[in-house]
Amino acid sequence: MSELSGLYALWYRELIVFTRETSRIISSLIQPLMWLIIYGTGLGSVVSASAISGTNYQHFIFPGIIAMTALFSSLFFGLYIILDKRVDFLKEVLVSPLNRSTIFFGKVLGGSTDGLIQVIMLMILGGLFFGIPFTIYSVIMTLLIAILLLISITSLGLTIGSLMESPEGFGLISSFVIFPLFFLSGALFPVSGLPSWLRYIVTINPVTYAVDALRQVMLGIAGFGLLLDFTVMIIFAIAMIAIGTFAFKKLKI
Repeated sequence: MSELSGLYALWYRELIVFTRETSRIISSLIQPLMWLIIYGTGLGSVVSASAISGTNYQHFIFPGIIAMTALFSSLFFGLYIILDKRVDFLKEVLVSPLNRSTIFFGKVLGGSTDGLIQVIMLMILGGLFFGIPFTIYSVIMTLLIAILLLISITSLGLTIGSLMESPEGFGLISSFVIFPLFFLSGALFPVSGLPSWLRYIVTINPVTYAVDALRQVMLGIAGFGLLLDFTVMIIFAIAMIAIGTFAFKKLKI
């Protein structure tokens, strides 16, 4: 088997597993929709338009909800590494002639594709039911930003999964990672009005720049600037891929 064929096989396997789990697809959309409807409506009723650059609060948090969907779907994809260990699927893959880097990239592509499907479905619902003003430009840019974020966080999730031996351990560690990444990203509030100490924490969070980029391309709300946003996201993606590749090379069954 060539490396390219092995890469395709791993990607395709993850895609088939995802598309066959209807409950997983539906549940992945319920959480972001609840945030938009309940949190967006409830808190939106007391948030002044001037505080969020004159836009609707549901519209303001929609880019953050896109980022949340990418975060949760891709990070928890690392849990499947532990499950694959238990059914010996991963052992069979690791003893194959495939390079460990190819195995890692196949998993990353599979997890990122699963997350991208969820993001696309959420974008469609956002445009149809929440009035998100999508254009061809914003759709293309949103997908590009989502792909960068998905690759980064999927790599992070796979790294954590490769180090854990139980789902409980993975859940504990991932919770300490995912909630600070989400809540300290400016997904639910404008960064400009934060106290200086909290704004510093937010600005060192790489997910902040994904949320900022999404907000700029969807709503035209200026933040750090797309050049800085993409620079940080690309550096973050490269770093996570490098760490994940190293972790997979050291992985033992």
